[in-house]
Amino acid sequence: MRRLLLHGCLCGLTILSAACTTASAPDSSPPAQMLLGSVGAAAYGGTTSEVIQNPELREKLPALFGADWTPASPARGQVAEGAAAFFEKGGPPQMVRVAGADYVAVTGCVASACRTRRVLLLIGENGSHLLARLDAGAVTHYYTYRVGGTPLATAPAVVDAALGALRSAGDPYPSAGS
Repeated sequence: MRRLLLHGCLCGLTILSAACTTASAPDSSPPAQMLLGSVGAAAYGGTTSEVIQNPELREKLPALFGADWTPASPARGQVAEGAAAFFEKGGPPQMVRVAGADYVAVTGCVASACRTRRVLLLIGENGSHLLARLDAGAVTHYYTYRVGGTPLATAPAVVDAALGALRSAGDPYPSAGS
């Protein structure tokens, strides 16, 4: 009886996992490019630290990351260090255009683990729309926030396209030695 139950559960899981898997369309990412020499890159500050402390973004960033903004506790958050720690070390803000929309792109990392604990923050027009990708080791988290509107459903594709555009010019993240 136990063997039959185990076999039934395994079959059920196999069927369930097959039903939940969807194939992604080949190269379905939106078009993206870096905007070199754009004055808008410094709209919220010239460094990652200045951007994070900018009065226009100070309350929006915790709203963007929700419970993940502060270090995780048993009752909240999925990111052990908290998303705020991923901005300890950062590069200069840059401009990217994804699917016709311009974003200020800010990269950062946890100072002691820049290769595996990274964040990319995209700030949309007037700071009313924020998107982020947080790489916490082997797990990638995506976040979206929009003032007075519905969050962008395609946030992962937009952020990944922006990251691809930034990577076309080299590694956009701070290095462990800088």
